[in-house]
Amino acid sequence: MKAQGYIEEMSDEGLGVLKAEKPIYVPYTVVGDFVKVYKTRRRFGRIIAERFEVVEFSLLRQTPRCKHFGKCGGCLWQHIKYKEQLKLKQENFKEITGITADVKGSPKLFGFRNLSNFIVTTHGIGFKEYAKPLSIVDVEECPVFSSKTWEYLRTLKEFMREEKLKAWDLKRKRGDVHYLSVREGKFTGEVMINLIAHIKLNEKLAEAFRDYFPFADSLYWSFKADERDDPRGESHLIAGEPYIRERIGNIAYLIHPNSFFQANSYALPLLLKAVEKFTGGEKALDLYSGVGTFGIWLAKRGFKVEGVEINPSAVDIANKNAQLNSVDAVFRIGKAEETPIGDYDTVVVDPPRKGLKETAEHLAKSSIENIIYVSCNPKAFKLDYEKHLKKAYQIEDAVLIDMFPHTPHVEAVINLKVKR
Repeated sequence: MKAQGYIEEMSDEGLGVLKAEKPIYVPYTVVGDFVKVYKTRRRFGRIIAERFEVVEFSLLRQTPRCKHFGKCGGCLWQHIKYKEQLKLKQENFKEITGITADVKGSPKLFGFRNLSNFIVTTHGIGFKEYAKPLSIVDVEECPVFSSKTWEYLRTLKEFMREEKLKAWDLKRKRGDVHYLSVREGKFTGEVMINLIAHIKLNEKLAEAFRDYFPFADSLYWSFKADERDDPRGESHLIAGEPYIRERIGNIAYLIHPNSFFQANSYALPLLLKAVEKFTGGEKALDLYSGVGTFGIWLAKRGFKVEGVEINPSAVDIANKNAQLNSVDAVFRIGKAEETPIGDYDTVVVDPPRKGLKETAEHLAKSSIENIIYVSCNPKAFKLDYEKHLKKAYQIEDAVLIDMFPHTPHVEAVINLKVKR
């Protein structure tokens, strides 16, 4: 046995920390668990428990709903009572940023995800094990995604068997089908099926594909020319509509296979209202605007909005969303760090996980009165703020929205005011 003892704290990544000769990071545990660790391995400079047992259970625990919990890398915290999950997220955010913020929980704890990417491999169809990129959990259910998960996967298996299509071999990097991406409009009931494959579609295959997935409102085949292990390809509409719709409050959003949309439809209104609460004046600039998620919402509430996004496809959808919802919002292609910060009252930024980087310095020189920073990565926010934004802005307020139940992740909405 390598070590044993109580889990005394949680790491930034949501792992229990056993303080031995060197800290051992134990997945699927929580503070108060007594664990015995038999085998470890080093990953990313840390010692990770690979084989262990929990011999005394913490009072913070609950029974996980999913049968795949403990192997699947999707939900590290399904064993922790939800109120405790929220407290841990608050504490982790404060530890990293120094900010004390209220947290709003997700209205639904299961069935909330509107997107799931199932990897299709020779070892099964499902999700990767935690910290084991070549080990796949062959799933039968995904309670955080959909009650129809098994129907989607069973249909895929029947289609592949009938058409003699080969699953992707992760080691040899070859095969026909790599991912099945499924999107659900939680408030519209619309379904988008997108198969990411390494072979191009012919008429016979297209006909069979349509026959097997007649329930899809939007059916795509995406050709993947590279060997990278991600659910991306050149998308081709095979049947149905080019978009599905999701309805959040009184707004309809169009969703395309290659566009980003917040994964928790039920908690999204909380995120949108938090941004709206911090928005001041009449004119707002929406940087990293994507398909217009924040910009359309604000425009619907009377703000005049301009959005800037580097992805042409997302800009096209954002302008369609503005037209669909009859709002005063215009979106254009551009780089956030090169966007002139003109006569705006508020700038909303929702950067990728890596943060603003050079855009932070650009904003620090702008003297805009009000900035709303939306972030799922507190470390990136801290770096942007400490290195750049702090020169000209102070933190006025912040709120956390739990878009990701049963994981250590949380979405932060941080309001920055220019220093006078």
